[in-house]
Order: sequence, then C-alpha cells, then structure tokens
Amino acid sequence: MTRYRTSIGLIGMLVIGCVQAQQVGTGQNSPAPRLTPQDYIDIQQLAARYAFAIDNCTNGGYDYADLYTADGEFSVAEQWGASSDQRRFHTQGRDALAVAAGGGKEGCRDPKTLMGYGISHIVTNHVIAPTATGAEGKSYLLAIGVGGQPTQIEVQGGYEDVYVKTPDGWRFRSRVHVFPNIAESVQFGSGASR
Repeated sequence: MTRYRTSIGLIGMLVIGCVQAQQVGTGQNSPAPRLTPQDYIDIQQLAARYAFAIDNCTNGGYDYADLYTADGEFSVAEQWGASSDQRRFHTQGRDALAVAAGGGKEGCRDPKTLMGYGISHIVTNHVIAPTATGAEGKSYLLAIGVGGQPTQIEVQGGYEDVYVKTPDGWRFRSRVHVFPNIAESVQFGSGASR
C-alpha cells in the first residue's frame, strides 16, 4: 500500500510538473498578447484598403496616408528582416505618404507619368501575429499591369508590417516593401522603360 501511495504521489507530481512546464512554454504564466477575431479582420481590411487606396489615389492620396499612424513610415528593403539602415525610400508623415501614393496637396498625378504607378497591387498570404505593442504581419505582393501592359504580372516580394491599434482603429506603424528582385524588376529595375 505504501508503494502504491508513493507511486500515485510521484505520478501526481509528474503531471503537475508537466502542466506547469507546458504553461510556461505557452506563456500562460505571463500575460501573453492576444488578438481577437475582430482584430484579425480589421488588420486584414487595413491591408485591403491599402491596395485600393494606392492603386486609385483616392482622396488625393490622403486615404492611403490615413492608413498610417501620425508617425508612421513606409520604406523599401531588398531583404526580409532588413534593419532601418538597410532600407531606402523612407517616407514618413501624412503629406509625404500622400505624395508617395501619387497624390498630395495638389491632387493626384497621372499614373502614366509616375514610375511604379498604374498597377494593381494583389496582396496575398497575409500572416498576422500578436506582439506586446500590437501586431506584426507579412504578406506577398503581385503587381498586375507592370510595364504598362495590362496583363503582365510581376512578383514584387512582399510586405513586413508593424500594426498598432489607435482610437481610429488599426493602423500601420511601419510598412516595409521587401523587394529582393528590384534590380531585375520590369517596373523598377534594369528592365524598366525610362
């Protein structure tokens, strides 16, 4: 009987130890950031609004700019996970972002006069993960209509995003267009018509 009680006691301690180890591994002992289903939907809608706003220069480019926080920024990198000093084309602030979208205080410019515009952005495989300050995301980008050809499609890397929830909803704190093949791009690289 003593052996039986000892065995049950050891099994009980083993089970408790396993449960505690599992809780530590899943962050149950610390406040883990969580996103609600509505947060995921809202972030996905933010990314969808981005594509429509930049493709159509709505509201003079300001619909695009308003998808960012007041200090939000857009930049381009040639590799995933690039540090700030490895990025280029930094654009920050509402007016600068509106200009980056083909608009600005003077309204939208003709997409044909802007290298990189006149395309349709197809953002796909959007993955979202919670962080301590909001969320991060990654996605792929297909551009349709590159080189002025309505049926030409080009893989243009993707995006690395940082999202924060503001009183106006989820916004981009930063969006990095990761474009590993930019040098060979029909739209921007050696194949681009100038």
